[in-house]
Amino acid sequence: MPSLPQNRPEIIDFLADRRSSPARLMRAPGPNAEQLETILTIGARVPDHRKLAPWRFIVIQGEARTGLGRVLGEEFGRENPDTPQDRIEFETERLLRAPLVIVVISSPVNCQRGTPKWEQELSAGAVCFNLCLAAQAYGFGAQWLTEWYAYNAAFCNKLGLKKDEKIAGFIYIGRVDEKPGSRTRPNIPEITEHLS
Repeated sequence: MPSLPQNRPEIIDFLADRRSSPARLMRAPGPNAEQLETILTIGARVPDHRKLAPWRFIVIQGEARTGLGRVLGEEFGRENPDTPQDRIEFETERLLRAPLVIVVISSPVNCQRGTPKWEQELSAGAVCFNLCLAAQAYGFGAQWLTEWYAYNAAFCNKLGLKKDEKIAGFIYIGRVDEKPGSRTRPNIPEITEHLS
């Protein structure tokens, strides 16, 4: 006789209570090397039609955040020549909001057997969320952001993105002192249709 599904109420409670923590409220220390390896491993454990792994990671921490932040400031100033200096400084410090930023790169594979690019991009989105869940399961705050620099050609070039690659998300991870507040969620009956 087949066994019944195992009830895991602690996992249901964790998922039901999950919230993003604003990156601006994060602080060091971030995950250690072992935790980071586990977070990345769990991040990659997503639906992936034909096992193409159509995504990759760039891990930004330490001084790399400052160097890449200078590129952000320069690019924001170039795109917005009349912007005040304090706004450029704000943009320069974006990657300093958390001790760890994982960039998830959507890297679609040309597959002769026909896994659509859209499915591969959805898989990269699932990676972003899995990274958040793994970090939060360790007790860290996590936030999935894109913001303007995900679409800035010079910044993407600096990160070494190839022609067909895009940034699926920046996953900010760090310690948070307080649980994020609740926010309005969708009304499930309004967005659900049942067919029988």
